[in-house]
Formats: sequence, structure tokens, C-alpha cells
Amino acid sequence: MSSIEQHKDQLMHDLNQVIRDAEEMLKNTEQQTGEGFKSAKARFEQTLKNAKAEVQRVEDLVITRTKDAAKATDVYVKENPWQSAGIAAGVGLLVGLLIGRSK
Repeated sequence: MSSIEQHKDQLMHDLNQVIRDAEEMLKNTEQQTGEGFKSAKARFEQTLKNAKAEVQRVEDLVITRTKDAAKATDVYVKENPWQSAGIAAGVGLLVGLLIGRSK
């Protein structure tokens, strides 16, 4: 897994944790009274709802783009098998040289 994917996964995990914590906090403040508090709670609940929807939208978008990229790669490899093998061999050689140099 690449560093970008790890950061993305960590961000999604953190956002989901914030949402869960916020929901728990809202449950624990049920007994609070006052018009100002009720208004703030309603705004917070709406913001939380919007955040959950946005997290879901981003997850769906990432999944869709990942599937599209995988399909495009699959089509390219099937249409150009020798070029794909050459590119893979070149990348492997380059990585091998870089690893060999670092030791």
C-alpha cells in the first residue's frame, strides 16, 4: 500500500471516529435544556449529518476511480502485452538498481 493510500485510509478512519464520537456526545447531552443549547445541538446534528454524507460520497468516488483505473490498466495490458512486459521489466530493473545502490 502506498504512502498516499495509507494517509487516505488514516484520514477516513479518523473522520469516521470523529463522527462516532460526536454522535456519542449528542446522545450523552440529551438531558441538557435551554433554547440556545437546543439550537446549537440542532446545527451540530445537521453538520454531523452533512459530514457523514460527504465521507460516504468521497469513499464512493475513491472506489469508483480505483475500479476505473484498474479496468483501464487491464485493457491496456491485454491490448499491449509485450509493451506491458517491457515496462514491468524496466521498472523492476530500475527498482533493483536503486535497492542495490542503497546497500
